[in-house]
Amino acid sequence: MNEPNLKQLLEGIDIPAEWVGLRYVEETTTYRWVRDGHPQTNHRNTSRGIMVEVLAEGQFAYVATPTLTPSAVQSAAGKALDLAHAAAPFAIFRFTQAARPPAQGRYQSPFERPETALSAGDLNDLLIRASERLKVSDKIVSSQAFAKIVNTRQHFVSSNGSDIEQQFLMVSSDFAAVAQDGPVVQKRSDAGMQAKSWQIGMEVFDEDRMLARCERVGAQAIELLSAEECPTDTRDLLLAPDQMMLQIHESVGHPLEIDRILGDERNYAGWSFVRLEDFGKLQYGSPLMNITFDPQVPHELASYAYDDGGLAADKVWLIKAGVLQAGLGGRESQLRSEVPGVACFRACDWNRAPIDRMANINMEPGEHSLDELIGSVEKGIMMESNRSWSIDDYRNKFQFGCEYARLIENGELTRTVRNPNYRGISSSFWKSLKGVGNAASFEVYGTPNCGKGEPNQVIRVGHAAPPCLFEAVEVFGGEG
Repeated sequence: MNEPNLKQLLEGIDIPAEWVGLRYVEETTTYRWVRDGHPQTNHRNTSRGIMVEVLAEGQFAYVATPTLTPSAVQSAAGKALDLAHAAAPFAIFRFTQAARPPAQGRYQSPFERPETALSAGDLNDLLIRASERLKVSDKIVSSQAFAKIVNTRQHFVSSNGSDIEQQFLMVSSDFAAVAQDGPVVQKRSDAGMQAKSWQIGMEVFDEDRMLARCERVGAQAIELLSAEECPTDTRDLLLAPDQMMLQIHESVGHPLEIDRILGDERNYAGWSFVRLEDFGKLQYGSPLMNITFDPQVPHELASYAYDDGGLAADKVWLIKAGVLQAGLGGRESQLRSEVPGVACFRACDWNRAPIDRMANINMEPGEHSLDELIGSVEKGIMMESNRSWSIDDYRNKFQFGCEYARLIENGELTRTVRNPNYRGISSSFWKSLKGVGNAASFEVYGTPNCGKGEPNQVIRVGHAAPPCLFEAVEVFGGEG
């Protein structure tokens, strides 16, 4: 599809606003899903439109349109202006153009092979073979292979000179096997639900590596059928990078969203145990805890050069040596709260207004190899791949479940256990951090389905981490 001339559309807008911005988004999503060797979904859709944003009387307002004509854009701008005027008498903060700094730049996802390098038929055939390879035993009662490919083009221009173009190629894959032996049913996936989501090309579908991973997934599903139940006691907990993704997401990412701390999300997604006065002071975790906002990691799912308000995206330390430094707030939240933030003002599509969202939130590597972390534990457990999560409205008390675990006894990985779970309180849990894996053990994952906002927005988030060791954590099992 041909992109509209945004600069011409912007020049044609005639309204008495202090500032006007246009954000064009065109996104094509391809789904491929195979179950038990049979294709279930082979679908592609494209959506495109323009979000018109205006600033008037200190208030930002938005109206979107899928019709890309000058008259439709002018009409949307007029409606947005009316909304800004209507909001002005009830303002809790009055903004200026300082909330939308002018910027010019480009970004392109890194990849080796474009989507066109693999035909729909070839990808379907590959997923069929993957689904069949998962069935390593007659006890595998269901197998699934899934792929999603997303091509996104964004162009943002504004009346104060912004001109930003960004293009993203994102691929998610998921392979899962369900095993059953009498009343015992266990599921194993390839690092958790769609955790292997990256900005990458068709090179990710290397057949030999894919089929080897599928064999491993199927074998571990069978292994879990005869495994003991996870013990219920207190022991050291070693989390693999694919579970650290969920731990960071729920107990660091969401609590640090400044709009949540300000109360904007309290009636939907809840508040946070973090307060504005905690920044620069709160001992969030142990001195080994170093968390960054880093939208510049190659292939990580939420890498970009500018957020959707035009703010340049740089690496920022959120937590350094365990002390809270900065929040996940875009320029608007930074102005309102007077708390340091990051370029995380993001929208999920052309018909949504940007809000504070996570992007790439990562645990920086430490000094120890995985073998050294395991060797330091007398009585512990290593858990992999998220299966379930529950956390309260303040993102404080939590319990999380994993797919696969092995006990650690006298410095060695020993028996596999099934239905592993653990619980804790966010800050206390992070203060128990006593070991962080090195750069060689650092792994990058992502999730394409983080929900927040009214109306709801489902956005893509990246998380990267090494394995991390926590001291004296409550762990428990469960039936099923």
